[in-house]
Amino acid sequence: MSFLTAQTISVRPISLGAPERGTPLLVHLTAPSTGTDLPVIVFSHGYGVFGASMDTYLPLVDHWTRQGFVVIQPNHLDAQGLAAEDPRNAVLWEIRIRDLRHVIDQLDAVLAAIPGLPERTDATRLAVAGHSYGASTASALVGARVVGDDGALSASAKDGRVGAAVLLALTGTGGEDLSPFARENFPFMSPDFSDLTTPSLAIAGGADDSPLSLRGPDWFTDGFRLAPGVTDLLTVHGAEHSLGGINAYDDTHTTDESPASVELIRRASTAYLRSVLGIDQEAWPLSAPRGASSGASESKQGATSRSDPRATPGLPGPVRAGPG
Repeated sequence: MSFLTAQTISVRPISLGAPERGTPLLVHLTAPSTGTDLPVIVFSHGYGVFGASMDTYLPLVDHWTRQGFVVIQPNHLDAQGLAAEDPRNAVLWEIRIRDLRHVIDQLDAVLAAIPGLPERTDATRLAVAGHSYGASTASALVGARVVGDDGALSASAKDGRVGAAVLLALTGTGGEDLSPFARENFPFMSPDFSDLTTPSLAIAGGADDSPLSLRGPDWFTDGFRLAPGVTDLLTVHGAEHSLGGINAYDDTHTTDESPASVELIRRASTAYLRSVLGIDQEAWPLSAPRGASSGASESKQGATSRSDPRATPGLPGPVRAGPG
């Protein structure tokens, strides 16, 4: 297994037929130009109304691919822009989940867009990741479900092919925790985490005071507290919703720009995925360098043994982590 490749290859758009979606699903594929047994990350972008798409989050994608991961980014319908009267708006959260499932179902076709890549990829080492709306989308594939107005849970979209998740700014519980605006406009934002059992890392901003919740930054730690599989939480001090600028290089919309925070997130997510997927190239959790740290990492007691390649080690918390 080879990693730390310096060059990458990117292909976009790759079009996947999806008749029930109303429009083909476009995908952006980025992969190391060399290396074998490459693991895969399927990444779900944030809400497209704010400019997120299959072409954003390069600060993460560039790092992951340089570290030996194949990254696949679907373009959700909100990135293309939906008219207010489009009936798909009401079920966009479900379509997004199906987008991720469709990418995994068509993984061979996506990888084939780069000659020789299918033979260099280990599709059994598969992770999902996402930011904000994308974290909610990705969380469904590792077991999260939506609580309806009647209290009933949505059908499970959990996918046994997914071995790990990285959930960045994952929204918390609904009901009275939501602001009136969120309750009116985002009724699906009411997750149940009880069946989220796939090993997952949650990353939250210590200053992410969202207008969607009345609870402040603590809302974004609910997944860690409530989901059995969210074994670890990294809280990035001072980070707002863009977590220091993970969405784009030199993005003018980023109000909390912090290269150190982005580097911490890149290193932590890479180390976690390597640990869980059985790629022991870097220890998890990250050890802190001397001096001020920019994040605090917690791990649940009694996590499963490192001997399981799809498990994360049981680690005492809290553990201090820095960008190093």
